[in-house]
Amino acid sequence: MPRIRPFSDEQSRLLVNLRQRYEVWIDAERDLAALPYDLRRKTVSGREYLYRIFDRGGNGKSLGPLTPEREAELHDYHSRKDALKERIRGLRPALAESAALYRALRLPLLSSDAGPILRECDRRALLGSHLLVVGTNAIAAYMVEANGRIDLPDETEDFDLAWVSRSAQENERRVWDMLKAVDSTFTINAERDFQARNARAYEVELLVAPSRAATLGGRDQPRPVPLPEQEWLLLGRPVDQVVGCRDGSPARIVAPDPRWFALHKLWMAAQAKRNPLKRPKDRVQGLALLDAVAEAMPHYPMDAAFRAEIPEEILPHFTQWQEESGPAEDSQW
Repeated sequence: MPRIRPFSDEQSRLLVNLRQRYEVWIDAERDLAALPYDLRRKTVSGREYLYRIFDRGGNGKSLGPLTPEREAELHDYHSRKDALKERIRGLRPALAESAALYRALRLPLLSSDAGPILRECDRRALLGSHLLVVGTNAIAAYMVEANGRIDLPDETEDFDLAWVSRSAQENERRVWDMLKAVDSTFTINAERDFQARNARAYEVELLVAPSRAATLGGRDQPRPVPLPEQEWLLLGRPVDQVVGCRDGSPARIVAPDPRWFALHKLWMAAQAKRNPLKRPKDRVQGLALLDAVAEAMPHYPMDAAFRAEIPEEILPHFTQWQEESGPAEDSQW
């Protein structure tokens, strides 16, 4: 029985338009974010200096006396900043229109709480390079990748991110600064320091594979416990899609290769230590996603070459799925 309900031509066209408009907008947002918070003149002991300001509190650092060259730098900075702000203002109506149509066409939705976190991650160029979406929120991206709806819940009331950076961040606070920029009320759960919660009790958990644990900045938060099974989610080719949120805003998701995500879910469903209330959902998600990959994602082959890559710990789950699904005539395996 097919597990995918294909999107209509109208839905598919909307997805293409939404992505195009989002990419133009986020490029402008990244350019704006790359600029200093502010450059200002300051008079000290009767002499003018150029200051680089770091935050709303006016904290900053002197760049030296205000020479003609620094005067030109100040002028260029404000001209570029104003131009980018104007460009972003001009792009927002078309992006909002596409996002509203996305919701009206009943495409897979994220919770409204997830959107700001994802957009701030993307604004800071963290998605894919430093962070992956690894929880149930990834399902919406897999549906878009399959160009059809999978009969599964496509959102959740918490948010799971995995740290995947290959290069060490030393003392940087990439994750914590991102979360605080989204909502200043985020605090670390004292009993579970891999989890942050805001004033509305929305939870963000950070996960990490042992091979990437050392690259997380020493001062960064939350502090994830390295989990060997997270290594599987680093394999293959990530999915990268733009989806809509319930509040009518767009967001980009970069999630693990759907084959490895599905096998990871099946492995979790078989673990006695896993919350018994979550294990049935894990199994349903894993099986449905493998079916969807086989049915609608031929660019993620599940052939002999893929099977040869599967570690012994999760190979039985793949074998069982194959036996229960029954290979069709045009099967990939």
